[in-house]
Amino acid sequence: MRLPLVLLATAALVAGPAPASASSLDLDGSTIPDLQRQMDRGRLTAVALTKAYLNRIEAVDGKIHSIVALNDRALAEAAASDARRRAGRGLSPLDGIPVLLKDNVDTRAMPTTAGSRALRSKPAADAHLVDRLYRGGAVILGKVNLSEWANFRSTRSSSGWSGVGGQTANPFVLDRNPCGSSSGSGAAIAASLAQVAIGTETDGSIVCPSGANGIVGHKPTLGLVSRSGVVPISAEQDTAGPMTRHVIDSAITLSVIQGRDPSDAATKGIPATQPRDYASLLKPDALRGARIGVWRLSGADSAVDRVVSDAVKTLRARGATVVDVDLPYQNEIGENEFAALVPEFKRDLHAYLATRPGGPDTFDELIAFNRQDPVELSKFGQEIFEQAAVAPPTTDPTYLKQRATATTLARRSIDETLAAQRLDAIMAPTNSPAWKTDYAAGDAFVLGSSGPAAVSGYPNISVPAGSAGPLPIGVSFFAGRWSDAKVLALAAAFERAADARKAPEFIPTIG
Repeated sequence: MRLPLVLLATAALVAGPAPASASSLDLDGSTIPDLQRQMDRGRLTAVALTKAYLNRIEAVDGKIHSIVALNDRALAEAAASDARRRAGRGLSPLDGIPVLLKDNVDTRAMPTTAGSRALRSKPAADAHLVDRLYRGGAVILGKVNLSEWANFRSTRSSSGWSGVGGQTANPFVLDRNPCGSSSGSGAAIAASLAQVAIGTETDGSIVCPSGANGIVGHKPTLGLVSRSGVVPISAEQDTAGPMTRHVIDSAITLSVIQGRDPSDAATKGIPATQPRDYASLLKPDALRGARIGVWRLSGADSAVDRVVSDAVKTLRARGATVVDVDLPYQNEIGENEFAALVPEFKRDLHAYLATRPGGPDTFDELIAFNRQDPVELSKFGQEIFEQAAVAPPTTDPTYLKQRATATTLARRSIDETLAAQRLDAIMAPTNSPAWKTDYAAGDAFVLGSSGPAAVSGYPNISVPAGSAGPLPIGVSFFAGRWSDAKVLALAAAFERAADARKAPEFIPTIG
């Protein structure tokens, strides 16, 4: 049975008389600008919107298990937003908008666990991006589950499982996997449990759950959003980014959370010319005259091949020139990426753990904790932890060669392809249909296109494009460094033309 996404307004949802057309709140379909217009007209308050999402969580999350903590100050934050609006002192287009955070983003008000039962203390400070959200007036609704340690503990892990939150389900078909470490963010947004969620990605962990859960996910250029206060895997690839149901909401959120941070050297590279308002640059005709390379990755899944072919037709119908491309160097990138990530994980996680007194400080201590804990190793092991414990330092010549090779070739694979074909961006399938969650076999990835943009640090955005039965399939748009505005504009124009996103129906299983 499909749960209703339109919540009928009550006195709490409507401030003063409203015409019949405004007598309901469509959580699934409303964009941030839609909600802001209602609040500006006095037909909605931030408190009412926050209550609506809290009610939605209570009604729905028992099916998908995406929420691990709620912020007990959320309604107070919403009330403060309403007071600012009455005084004419709104902070940003995110003012009063409920946002969920992946549970590897530090918050003083709630624990930050990275899904691990070993991290139970509260961080001393909010992450830089959380501070940016608060400065923009956002309402922090709570924390969502993730693949424990951002899916970097075991080589046979199941995405969406953590010792803290258990298994998050895909809201389209509940025995299917939500994909990637930002699985709770993807499932929660698909199920309309908040307007925005923050995810993080090292390679695929924003775009894969976005594709598999039928939403929009934007992995920004590395350095555009600070990583300070985010539980790391690798400073060379990690970034946080918005996950939403609509491209314009991702554009608005990115405008708020981006910015320089003295604690994150990568943010020093943000160009002075980088846009500050991405939403204003979303043009309906952005595809007209654009040259798009399509990296089909064909032959692995027939449904994906069909969705990509349909996406190409959509691009051409909207005036784009489409050129088939094949990105070079992928084998060499893959051979070096994981080997480089393991020493980086040791370096960066040890540095983070030093900011969290009262818990484990090293991989040896984490490994020992997991062996003693009755839950942590109940589904799969900790092979990557064991590799990281004995990994060489990041001054090691072999490591330095591996990282240089992976990053250089990933950048060349995109830059050279864009230049050779005079392309504005490259489109590729984001994901194959979600697989059944299986702890014995682990994740059953069939294909993904996240690698080149992830390893190069370039922007990548996934947008709903079609489905295999009830299971969503997305396509990704990626391009060169700092081209976030371009890929957002192309994705928004594609989203408008394809109109492919559907709300989940929480089907228990399919054949």
